[in-house]
Amino acid sequence: MPRNGSRLDIVHENLKMGSDGESDQASGTSSDEVQSPTGVCLRNRIHRRISMEDLNKRLSLPADIRIPDGYLEKLQINSPPFDQPLSRRSRRASLSEIGFGKMETYVKLEKLGEGTYATVFKGRSKLTENLVALKEIRLEHEEGAPCTAIREVSLLKDLKHANIVTLHDIIHTDKSLTLVFEYLDKDLKQYMDDCGNIMSIHNVKIFLYQILRGLAYCHRRKVLHRDLKPQNLLINEKGELKLADFGLARAKSVPTKTYSNEVVTLWYRPPDVLLGSSEYSTQIDMWGVGCIFFEMASGRPLFPGSTVEDELHLIFRLLGTPSEETWMGITSNDEFKNYNFPKYKPQALVNHAPRLDSEGIELLSRFLQYDSKKRISAEDAMKHAYFRSLGTRIHALPESVSIFSLKELQLQKDPGFRNSSYPESGHGKNRRQSMLF
Repeated sequence: MPRNGSRLDIVHENLKMGSDGESDQASGTSSDEVQSPTGVCLRNRIHRRISMEDLNKRLSLPADIRIPDGYLEKLQINSPPFDQPLSRRSRRASLSEIGFGKMETYVKLEKLGEGTYATVFKGRSKLTENLVALKEIRLEHEEGAPCTAIREVSLLKDLKHANIVTLHDIIHTDKSLTLVFEYLDKDLKQYMDDCGNIMSIHNVKIFLYQILRGLAYCHRRKVLHRDLKPQNLLINEKGELKLADFGLARAKSVPTKTYSNEVVTLWYRPPDVLLGSSEYSTQIDMWGVGCIFFEMASGRPLFPGSTVEDELHLIFRLLGTPSEETWMGITSNDEFKNYNFPKYKPQALVNHAPRLDSEGIELLSRFLQYDSKKRISAEDAMKHAYFRSLGTRIHALPESVSIFSLKELQLQKDPGFRNSSYPESGHGKNRRQSMLF
C-alpha cells in the first residue's frame, strides 16, 4: 500500500467517521431540514411516536438490541419523524445522541489478546448491558489505519446475516479506530478443544451448514473471505456459528481479478494459491471449508504443513499427485515442476474420515478439487444430500434469522465434551489471537 494512497487517506480525510462508518455526504436530505443545537436534523412536522421497530430500522441496529428506558422518550423530542428520509449526517447525530460512536459507552473488562496492530478487549456496553468485543486498532499518523482495518469496516457494515459477526459500532479518535463487535463465547478451535476433538457428527453437520450459509451470503455479494480457519469461526452458547475477521476479505468485481497469494493460513490454503496463483474467485474459500469439515469430523487438521512445500506434499500424498487429467495446465506450472514431487496415488477419503457417511465423503471430495472451477459452491453445497436430515424448512429462512429458530434443529451433546471456563483455561487468553489480528 502506498503511504499516501487513497485507501489509507480514508481515515485522515474522514475525521468525523461515525457509527455507521459513512461520510458526511447526505443520502436523501430534504429542503425543510434545520439543525438543532445538538446537531440533529429537525423538520417542522407533527411527530408520531417512535417505536423500537422504527429505531432499529432507522439506525440499522441489531433486531434484538434493548435500548434502556428513557431513550425512546428522549428521541420523541429530539428526532425527526420516521416517515421521512434521513441524511447520513443527521443519522450519525441521532446515533451519537443515543451513545454510539463514543468510547465512554463501553467498559473494558479484560484483554483477550494483542497483535501487530490491534488489541482486543472483552467489554460491556453501558447502553445495552450486552457483552461486546472491542478491537482497538492503533493508528500510525503517517499512514492512517491499516488497510486490513479499512477492508473490515467497509465490508462488515454492509454484511447483515445471522451467520456473520455483527459490527455494532465504530469509534474513531486521533490515536485509534475501535471496532465494536458482538461478543461470542468461543471460536470453533476452542469448541473442538473443549469436546476433546470428538464432536457429534450431527453437530458437525449443523456447524458446516452455518459456515456455508454465511459464505453463500458473502459470495452472492461478491465478497471473498480469504482467511477461513477454525479460529475465525465464532460460536455462541446457542450453537450459532458466525464468520469473523474480514481483515483479508476482498470485494471482487470480476471472477479472475488478481489478488495477493499470501492469504489463508497455510493449513487451509488451496493448492492453486500455494503454487502461486493470484487469479481466483469464490472457490478460494471452498477448499478451506473442506479442510474445516474434515477437521470437525476427524478431530485433527487435514493438511498440517509447516512450509508451502510440506503443505503441498501432504495434499498430494492424500489426494494423489495432480496430472493433466485431474488438473488441466498443472504440468506447465513452473513452481510445480521445480518441486518435482513423487507421483502419489490418491487414497480413499473414507479411510481418513471413517465417521462420515457416504454422502459426507462425497461432499468432502467436492470441496477438495484441484481444479478450482470444479469445487462445489457454497450455494450448491447447502443443497447437497448430506444435509437432507436437517429438513426442508432450513432453506426458506430469511438471511437474518438463525437456523435455531426451527425447533427441530438443536445441538446434541458432544461425546468428548468437557466443560471449560475461558478465564481459567490455559489457552483462554490466546483463543482469538489468530482471529483478531
